[in-house]
Amino acid sequence: MQATRILFGRQPMIRFLGKRSIPTKIDHTPHAHPAAPTSELPDSFASYRQKAQQHGPLSRRSPASQYGGFVGPKAGKSLGPVEPAAGEFFDRSDLPARFARTSWSAAEIEAIESGGASMFA
Repeated sequence: MQATRILFGRQPMIRFLGKRSIPTKIDHTPHAHPAAPTSELPDSFASYRQKAQQHGPLSRRSPASQYGGFVGPKAGKSLGPVEPAAGEFFDRSDLPARFARTSWSAAEIEAIESGGASMFA
């Protein structure tokens, strides 16, 4: 019962100065984000999507000149083989041996499984 009495007398640690006031006028008109490259809004979502790029063109109708045609309806293997450039690797297992993952020792496995208690026992 002592804990319940303490909870009822709790005071918040943060103090706000002044009375709450709701703004009388709020501007809800759409506007461009302050970090946007242009300060203009697009005419419509459809026109925005025609020009937008994510990992290639979002529109299936927009040509991708670097692949010689439309990328959307084609399979990925039709774009040709993908090879890493010199000094680039796609997987960690392709790296030189000095960057390979080290294996766990029995002592490390035991320390992890016991929560570290076996190191001091």
